[in-house]
Amino acid sequence: MANTIQVDIVSAEEQIFSGAAEMVFAPAVMGEVGIAPRHTPLISPLKPGEVRLDMGDGKEEFFFISGGILEVQPHLVTVLSDTAIRAHDLNEAAALEAKKRAEDALADQQSDLDVAKAKAELAAAAAQIAAIQKWRKK
Repeated sequence: MANTIQVDIVSAEEQIFSGAAEMVFAPAVMGEVGIAPRHTPLISPLKPGEVRLDMGDGKEEFFFISGGILEVQPHLVTVLSDTAIRAHDLNEAAALEAKKRAEDALADQQSDLDVAKAKAELAAAAAQIAAIQKWRKK
């Protein structure tokens, strides 16, 4: 695979993935972006969702991120996220529980800060549940 780009996916705790891919798809705040080798340099905020790597030969790798930053260089893509989880490591029960906690916190809002935090947690949990359901269909 000569036509690849190096991809590093890093969470606050550890490096989740490091390797070569033919194409990278990420949930930028303004919409999904696709990055191929020799892409123009770019920095973009990411929203919660799925990072998909096209490994070539019909193989794909999937990761859930809670949001973060995407940095693109011509031969390197770096995804920095507070939380990054391989698709097969996602736990639907935990995601549903996190969604319920966030919904309860929204219902029992005490301050603007509580509301903002609960909305962010709800968005991340909803994105994780959607990712689990999407991967289950594949």
